Amino acid sequence: MMQDLKVAQVQRAVENFRVKGDFLTANPYGSGHINETLLAKCRLEDGSELPLTLQRINTDIFTNPVQLMENIAAVTEFLRERIQQEGGDPDRETLRIIRTFDGYPCYRDPDGNWWRMYSYIDNAFTLDLIENPQDFYQSGLAFGSFQRRLADFPADSLHEVIPRFHDTIDRFSQFEDAIALDPLGRVSQVREDIDFYRRYEHLAHAFADLQAAGKLPLRVTHNDTKLNNVLIDADTGKAIAVIDLDTVMPGLAMNDFGDSIRFGASTGAEDETDLSKVSCSMELFAAFTKGFLEGLQGSLTDLEIELLPLGAQVMTYECGMRFLTDYLLGDNYFKIHRPQHNLDRARTQEKLVADMDDKFSQMQQIVEKYASSAGSRL
Repeated sequence: MMQDLKVAQVQRAVENFRVKGDFLTANPYGSGHINETLLAKCRLEDGSELPLTLQRINTDIFTNPVQLMENIAAVTEFLRERIQQEGGDPDRETLRIIRTFDGYPCYRDPDGNWWRMYSYIDNAFTLDLIENPQDFYQSGLAFGSFQRRLADFPADSLHEVIPRFHDTIDRFSQFEDAIALDPLGRVSQVREDIDFYRRYEHLAHAFADLQAAGKLPLRVTHNDTKLNNVLIDADTGKAIAVIDLDTVMPGLAMNDFGDSIRFGASTGAEDETDLSKVSCSMELFAAFTKGFLEGLQGSLTDLEIELLPLGAQVMTYECGMRFLTDYLLGDNYFKIHRPQHNLDRARTQEKLVADMDDKFSQMQQIVEKYASSAGSRL
């Protein structure tokens, strides 16, 4: 258990949720870095043990845990209805919030800690690394299905838990402010990198202008579409649920697609220093795209599908620009493990953006191919 958490605190938290049984143990669980996750166990009347996922919410990141949990509760309840309508198993195919005895989706203890509890989904696992294209296909299928099931959800009813999260124009403005400020005198060392992000400034406006013109619908977006946020069934090897819904907000479908590609289809690590190892794998791009479009089952507009390749480029550009901005300001946001860590990260994203430029027509052809086979009109 985390050193600053006492057993009595955890037990008190568990006992405030609607759980039948007596608290037994709680131990650290998973590889998440934001919230503290514990696998708690309670003993039921028949002597069996009930595993539960207990989390202490990081209120430094999520400053309004009530709004955070209102989002998650609304989305998971909607998903459960959709899954039941499709004949699925809502207890395995989405998160199930366990409410407090007062009926709330979270609990604030006397020490000011905020807690939440989910049912534990057993016989399932997550992957931190793509072992083969099939893994990435399953990830795409899961996130596509997530979009499809939430297509009729009123996205504008969700709280923006991290304001302007994918406002790329605002990110570019922050980038320019960092250059002008130059608090550590680093600008002179990275002129070529600055020129790169300025040269691709059009990517910052790619979606905002279309959205302002009313051509892109607001969707429920996950905003953290990494491989390890998909739960895989241990028996079948198939994706069963999208997890970690903390950043579920109103957004654009292309951003969720693009962030998956940015991270998952790269042939090199995010902080690789040998840029010759970094490219966008068309095999992995195709695997994810196939799964994503199959999961969608035609629930996006033709324009949204057409813009998916651009989504990959925009998200890669935005992330790289954020890395470079943080480097110029003194590495205050992203954790670093060496002096030029954020600069290295920015440069891998530059390489990917440029590589996507070279392969853009291939990416478009892949999207058209799988959109056609999945029943979309492209």
